[in-house]
Amino acid sequence: MGAIRLEKVRKAFGDVVIIPELDLDIEEGEFVVFVGPSGCGKSTLLRLIAGLEDVTDGKITIDGVDATTLPPAKRRLAMVFQSYALYPHMSVRKNIAFPLKMAGMDQAEIEKRVNNAAKILNLDNYIDRRPGQLSGGQRQRVAIGRAIVREPAAFLFDEPLSNLDAALRVGMRLEISELHQRLKTTMIYVTHDQVEAMTMADKIVVLNAGNIEQVGSPLELYSKPRNTFVAGFIGSPKMNLLNGGEAKKHNAATIGVRPEHISLSTSEGQWKGTVKVSEHLGSDTYLHVESPVHAEPLTVRAGGEFPVHYGDTIYLTPQEDKIHRFDDKGLAIR
Repeated sequence: MGAIRLEKVRKAFGDVVIIPELDLDIEEGEFVVFVGPSGCGKSTLLRLIAGLEDVTDGKITIDGVDATTLPPAKRRLAMVFQSYALYPHMSVRKNIAFPLKMAGMDQAEIEKRVNNAAKILNLDNYIDRRPGQLSGGQRQRVAIGRAIVREPAAFLFDEPLSNLDAALRVGMRLEISELHQRLKTTMIYVTHDQVEAMTMADKIVVLNAGNIEQVGSPLELYSKPRNTFVAGFIGSPKMNLLNGGEAKKHNAATIGVRPEHISLSTSEGQWKGTVKVSEHLGSDTYLHVESPVHAEPLTVRAGGEFPVHYGDTIYLTPQEDKIHRFDDKGLAIR
């Protein structure tokens, strides 16, 4: 259960096209992440799947059943929003049970499902507390629990970690990934954070202005980006993209090289530069180097104790077998 197919799906508001015609297959049990910059259409696409927005053209099927015109309640999907949307006057137990109570389910079955969800999400000790007595991460777990008890064909997550601080984001990211491994249920997850996409997804869908730029595994997108948009978006820090003379030497309009694929030397190398910023992160140091080969500073990854400072001269040498080439349309040259 949980196979979802989009066929020639298009969304427009009047003359404004938000999602140009696209096709996408999501396999049963996959963890699929929609990623892209703000305004790229990823949340709109999720809402089309959920039935919260009407499709202008095209067809959506869920487990082989045409769901294009089905109301959200009939699609067997459960959505977790950025906002927890919990009832403050209800206990955790009652918040999780609420959708089942509204559906008229038998009380014994409700109790069974609520207790199971609480156990899965480690909420047993908080089951009788109200949302105001919980941390942000615990409240998000309650929201996920409310989705779990519905036993959906697929979970839809719309930037669920955006309201959490950095430490909680990492913790919840791990919890959601572990939840997927336990439940084996299809999950579609929307985020603008490509680190979340890389660490959580089986398959990433990179969106730009409503168009799908590339679909593939995290490592596939990282090592074989289809175009300069994907190359510059996937990876943290992002890939260095150079044009002009250096690109022409490689018979390309643009070349790309990741920060970790540039060798450093204080005495010799292919590109001479000046250190502008040095970011020491413990195990790694990221240098931002001003060089004549590029209008913007190049980002280079070094060891945690690389001995350079602001204003130092440094030499950079890209690893030839790690250089990505792109044509004048921004498409990868293989």
